[in-house]
Amino acid sequence: MDRKIYVAIQGEKGSFHEVAANYYFRNERIILVPCSTFDETVSSVVRGNAEYAVMAIENARAGSILYNYNLIRESRLKILGEIRLRIRQNLMALPGTTIDSLSEIRSHPIALAQCMEFLNTLKGMTLIETDDTAGTARIISEQKLATTGTIASAGAAEIYGLSILAGGIETYKKNYTKFHVIGNESAMPAKGDKASVCFATGHKPGSLARVLRILADMDINLSKIQSVPRLNGNWEYMFYLDLEMNTVSEMDHIVKALEEHTSNLEILGIYKKDNNLYES
Repeated sequence: MDRKIYVAIQGEKGSFHEVAANYYFRNERIILVPCSTFDETVSSVVRGNAEYAVMAIENARAGSILYNYNLIRESRLKILGEIRLRIRQNLMALPGTTIDSLSEIRSHPIALAQCMEFLNTLKGMTLIETDDTAGTARIISEQKLATTGTIASAGAAEIYGLSILAGGIETYKKNYTKFHVIGNESAMPAKGDKASVCFATGHKPGSLARVLRILADMDINLSKIQSVPRLNGNWEYMFYLDLEMNTVSEMDHIVKALEEHTSNLEILGIYKKDNNLYES
């Protein structure tokens, strides 16, 4: 019998996290470990209840999920891979329901935010934030909420027997979310062309510019830089960078160069860059 892989996700079956997990582990037999929060998702791997976690880290419309950067670093887990998913949002409700008969739409706040241009056309509609898109679809189905709709994936509509009243309602049609696959350091790939690192710099003019110049001189492509406040009350920041390189062996040279000009330097993961854009 093929080995089963336990994968923690934020949300329930039918969520976009599940779609991303299925794409990434498409050649494996996976068992989902649904979690209600990102904290619980990471803790599932730390406690050994799951081997991996799939966690959203950035959306093309909403930007980076800063909290998740800190979760990854503080957990001591490593980024093992990434996957980019084209997010197609859909308004759904019980079969036989029409948009005009809806009095409220419940969904995750990010899903609602991604569809505001469409939602603003629905005069008098009450919008209610929930913890999970797929979980809300399940509740509408189980409780037979005839005047309540939700915004979720097409997969959620199929799983929970809902009808899609309006498809592709996201405002930004190139709406994609990047997910990180995280796990224990022992599972880090032997080869990779991308690395995620974080560090702090001193409070001196040009400190960050000096680091960026070092990377440029090494011909390292900086594909992302994100600052996150350090929780020390001194308004200091951690910088999170995604670096694209030719070989893993370059990482030793990068670390050696950065150590001289940074503090709290950490390698969050070395992995394969995802050049695909999957459809949800």
